[in-house]
Amino acid sequence: MNAATPPRPPLSRERILRAAIDLADRHGLDALTMRRLGASLDVEAMSLYKHVANKDDILDGIMDLVVAEIETPVAGTAWREAMRRRAISARQVFSRHSWAIGLLETRRTLGSAVLRYLDAVLGILRTAGFSVADAAHAFWLLDSYVYGHVILETSMHFGTDDAAEPARVVLDQLTPSNYPHLAEAAHHALSFEFTVDGEFESGLDLILDAIDRSMAPAT
Repeated sequence: MNAATPPRPPLSRERILRAAIDLADRHGLDALTMRRLGASLDVEAMSLYKHVANKDDILDGIMDLVVAEIETPVAGTAWREAMRRRAISARQVFSRHSWAIGLLETRRTLGSAVLRYLDAVLGILRTAGFSVADAAHAFWLLDSYVYGHVILETSMHFGTDDAAEPARVVLDQLTPSNYPHLAEAAHHALSFEFTVDGEFESGLDLILDAIDRSMAPAT
């Protein structure tokens, strides 16, 4: 005798938003339609409207859930430690949900998690003595670095196992005597333990050093 099929969990806003994130992760944000979302939940698209107002409501909701995954700085943490941990966490989250980068910067309705996150980051910097302008500059600079790194990693399909592959490709296509500096750089990439994580954190520390020198108040 076959075991009874377990009952399907009831439809809810949370379940719809989680399914929308999963759909966007697997197929991209363009694939997120009400019809396709309904199909992934095994319900008619019209059933979704009992829990969400429209697609914009879904986009705002999934953006809030994604940002909630980022480590929010805790009041009282030294600004440099807070910004470093936040940037590393943001890269990890956006690497899982790379479609969310553009969405975060274009949504006009901000959820409670997004507002709390933005306020906490600015609060750490302002408490440390940054001016309003410098806090905004530092926030923008760090996020630009995180976003750019995630986009590069996503487009080039970097991974720790094949991070040296671009160097091998370069060496296979050039004559070292004609392109000595490029060959030197490629050989260097093969000769040390290159990791994308290491490159990200090295660049992040350079940026934090620059912020410390030019923006942070004297202590």
